[in-house]
Formats: sequence, structure tokens, C-alpha cells
Amino acid sequence: MTILALRRPYVCREMVELITDYLEGALPRSQRRRFDAHIAGCEHCGEYLRQMRETIRLTGTLTDADLTSAMREEFGELFRQMRDEDARDREA
Repeated sequence: MTILALRRPYVCREMVELITDYLEGALPRSQRRRFDAHIAGCEHCGEYLRQMRETIRLTGTLTDADLTSAMREEFGELFRQMRDEDARDREA
């Protein structure tokens, strides 16, 4: 891979894949700069980032008592599916 390929701007699909790492501060500096540059010029991705931050802010106020047993079951199933997909990806 050439240096030019590493510096190309992100496309929106890549932004969605990187947003968690971005919000957690886990992106390397060069990727964070590319992410910031894309956000500055893309109103849709900027809005998506704002929505994700608001979701995190609001869900940060949830307690275990706020979740019904059905919600806990559904979240558990989603987690298991993601874990299984990750395991399959690592095996491939």
C-alpha cells in the first residue's frame, strides 16, 4: 500500500465503521485527522456523529432498572451475535 493510499479521504461508509473508535479516543492521530477532515466537510456524517454523541449521553443515564427483561434478553442476543461474528472473522 502506498503512502498516497493511506492519506486518501475517508468515504462515509468508512466513517460509520470508525465512529466508535473515534468517540473512544482509540483512533491513531493520522486517522483522527482524516476523520475530522471528513466531518468538517460532510453534513451527513457530522449529523451522524452528533446523534451518536446524544445517544451516548442519554444512554449514560440508564440504570439496570430502566431495562425490561425483554430488553436485557434482546441486548444479550445482539451481543452474542456480534461475538460469534467476530470469532468467525478471526477464523477466516
